[in-house]
Amino acid sequence: MKDLELPKFHETFNPILDVLSNGEKIHTRELQELVIQKYYSHLPEELLKEKTKSGEILINNRIAWGKSYLKKGGFIHYPERGFVGITEKGLNKKGELTLDKVEDSEDFFKFYSGEYSGNSNGIQEIKKLTNASPQDLIDQGFGQIETEVKNELLFKLKSLDPYYFEKVILILLKKMGYGDFVETSKSGDGGIDGIINEDKLGLDKIFIQAKRFTENKVREKDIRNFIGAMSGDTNKGVFVTTSLFDIGAIEKAKNAHHKIILIDGNKLVDLMLEYKVGVQVKATYELKHLDEDFFIEQ
Repeated sequence: MKDLELPKFHETFNPILDVLSNGEKIHTRELQELVIQKYYSHLPEELLKEKTKSGEILINNRIAWGKSYLKKGGFIHYPERGFVGITEKGLNKKGELTLDKVEDSEDFFKFYSGEYSGNSNGIQEIKKLTNASPQDLIDQGFGQIETEVKNELLFKLKSLDPYYFEKVILILLKKMGYGDFVETSKSGDGGIDGIINEDKLGLDKIFIQAKRFTENKVREKDIRNFIGAMSGDTNKGVFVTTSLFDIGAIEKAKNAHHKIILIDGNKLVDLMLEYKVGVQVKATYELKHLDEDFFIEQ
């Protein structure tokens, strides 16, 4: 399975040195292309197109960090703007470089000597660098925060008043670009919690059912009742819950003559984060990287 994973940034060290081993200088973008072509072209296209949280192609980002570490360690150099070349030290280490060897190299410590001058603890911090690149650490931290927010959001939804929960769902669907919604009466709604008019005249409708469950799963009976409540007014429905759907419910929705979309708790909080419903942006960070094109002479 490891062959079907993107390389860690330090796993690109030897591929980079191999591509540069003929001694010729190569443009940074060409280096990335050649490394991918020779070592990672067998990976699925969706992996090669995977992006960082900031939108950069992840495989390119990891090759760039690999190149950066090799430069700090003295294994490659930049002979001119936008180009990369291998050093004698890099040629001698071709095929055997690990993260530990790069971090333990004399040139690597020299690179940080100004920042950690006279600070032995700082040098030890360098040696504690993980297998993750700085970009990976940012993405991991972002992912952890996002997971915590989703957990808190789902907990909050499960504790809401059922009627207000229904309104939250209608607000979400409105944010997702569906038409104006109409809340049904709070009693005797026949299993329908809201109606969305896809057009201004209300000729095309979507019926909504929202179940705020804490533990119980939505069962086949719940889907059957929802379909029955839709009668002949529409053939489209969205059933939303804070819990999960059991197998019977999933099969009933799948085999129904109506078009029934099921949204469980996990999918629900994903959508709420995506469309910023019930959450706020706390902080925005800018990540800057070198603009190689800026330094290319015209």
